[in-house]
Amino acid sequence: MSYHISQPIPALRAYVRYLAISYSEAPQVYKVLPDTSLVVGFQFSGRLSHITDGHDKPLHNSGITGLLDTYRVFKNDAETGSVLVGFTETGAASFFEAPLHELFGQSLSLEHFFEKATISEARDKLYTATDDQARLKIIQGFLLSQLKEREEDRLVTGALQHIYGSRGTVRIAALAAKLHTSQSPLEKRFRAVVGASPKKFASIVRSRYMLEALKHNNHNIAEHLLAYHDQAHFIKDFKKFSSVTPDQYLRTILNGQK
Repeated sequence: MSYHISQPIPALRAYVRYLAISYSEAPQVYKVLPDTSLVVGFQFSGRLSHITDGHDKPLHNSGITGLLDTYRVFKNDAETGSVLVGFTETGAASFFEAPLHELFGQSLSLEHFFEKATISEARDKLYTATDDQARLKIIQGFLLSQLKEREEDRLVTGALQHIYGSRGTVRIAALAAKLHTSQSPLEKRFRAVVGASPKKFASIVRSRYMLEALKHNNHNIAEHLLAYHDQAHFIKDFKKFSSVTPDQYLRTILNGQK
């Protein structure tokens, strides 16, 4: 599989973290770990499916996947190509009117959110595009046409800064106190704009940081264990996130370094 990342045009950089062209010549099954970006995908060839409970669930050729708290397994046919859009933490809210927490754990057609004719026009252009630059231009043009300016929610922005600053280990009660608010309005506003509760989002940040720390030989995970009641809970959450236990993940890294 080839995967080429591009930066968005200046007009979209406040909302879009990256664009990517994904292409696979051969059929394959692969795993995707949770991330802090909602992702929109437009397929311009082939077919993509989500495997759940041993069954293939075909994905729509233009859709959005909300934030996830567990890994997912995908399958593509031969010669499957897609343009992917990864939003910033608060960026998707400027394109979708629905509260984003309603997308949590879901993969839905974009036709639920935009006019069908507009989606069809973008797909038709993608099918006839002859190179990746043309495909990126088409999708960025589509995004610009759907952009709705909205005022920054400073409470949410502040919460994100504290979550990242603590590497996802901050307690939500402490987070609300730092922001001089109560948990209820913080949760409501954060979920609507970011797509998950502050607690769930912090767990994604914490888990991704752990994976990166282990990958770079920083095996000290004591600070992360403080967020759990016991080691068994930690191992359970780690496996839910990555599909393997911490020991299995470390062995995979060490074997790859030999």
